[in-house]
Amino acid sequence: MSLAERVAVVTGGSRGIGRAVCLELARQKACVVLCYAGRKSGAEETAKACERLGARVLAAQCDVAKEEEVQALMAKALSEFGRIDILVNNAGITRDGLLMTMKEEAFDQVVDTNLKGAFLCMKAAARPMMRQRYGRIINLSSVVGLRGNAGQVNYAASKAGIIGMTKSAARELASRGITVNAVAPGFVETDMTAGLPEQTKEALKKEIPMGRLGSAREIAQAVAFFAREESAYVTGQVLAVDGGMSM
Repeated sequence: MSLAERVAVVTGGSRGIGRAVCLELARQKACVVLCYAGRKSGAEETAKACERLGARVLAAQCDVAKEEEVQALMAKALSEFGRIDILVNNAGITRDGLLMTMKEEAFDQVVDTNLKGAFLCMKAAARPMMRQRYGRIINLSSVVGLRGNAGQVNYAASKAGIIGMTKSAARELASRGITVNAVAPGFVETDMTAGLPEQTKEALKKEIPMGRLGSAREIAQAVAFFAREESAYVTGQVLAVDGGMSM
């Protein structure tokens, strides 16, 4: 399968799942616009890795929770490549804590980045996609958005909101040739999970029918499926890539 000459905007692409998505799209010959919030060195590493795969790459700093920065990001993508074909809303943060002790600021920060950020990016990318009458929007939800998780009320709310927003946008944009889908990863081997105690990891594995954590590339390959032209008749769907955890 090839995404040759398609232009993909990927938010949160400096590490983890976002980096894996950029690399997978680059392997499939897409042009990649890599958005990062603060990890410039990580973004540069991702960009160089994509270039080694033969992709044209643009790295741009952007806080997805700020509309003016999102608009500037999409303008840069259009100026550099002339179109936006694929949007992957991957940018996300965690501010974990129990319900009774969670501060309002921690709730707002997570919802602003994870949920409002995806909304702002979809809104900005939808306009050029509608003119093209073609687009692929893929939102990153989470197994936590499907089944909840103690200590993550804010994160679960943001990721469950992603699912509702995905289905609503899919209904609005289908007639313009734009599909909107979501991928809901389970627990994945990334920088975020690397810091978990081994005992915690083993407990997690016991909840996963496949008995292991996923890889970032496995998530990226699911994203790439939704990004391809061959998925044109698939919209409003949520694909759980979690080893069976959410069954």
